[in-house]
Amino acid sequence: MIKYYFKITVIFLLLSNITFAQDLNGESVFKTYCWGCHHETSVAFGPSFESIANKRTVGEIQGHIIAPKSTYKQLGHKRSVMPSFKEKLNQNELDAITSFILKYKSN
Repeated sequence: MIKYYFKITVIFLLLSNITFAQDLNGESVFKTYCWGCHHETSVAFGPSFESIANKRTVGEIQGHIIAPKSTYKQLGHKRSVMPSFKEKLNQNELDAITSFILKYKSN
């Protein structure tokens, strides 16, 4: 009986992880971490994703997300109040939010 419950638990966990991996997209990362300060196409507390996408490379976007205190001057900002997301985002989430930002680049 214990083996049965163990197998069911393992199967449930595996399916949960697969579902989570499929659901990971830039919009979910945006809603979790970014929406309080950034909007897709209009200025909020921080610049819009449209503005960021039109001015920055993938490396600049990711660098600023993980180490804003190190990159703000290089990117032309006078100051930075953005927190670092280095410890909060894994590489898949960082890639997902970067792709989401770049969707707003003007043609």
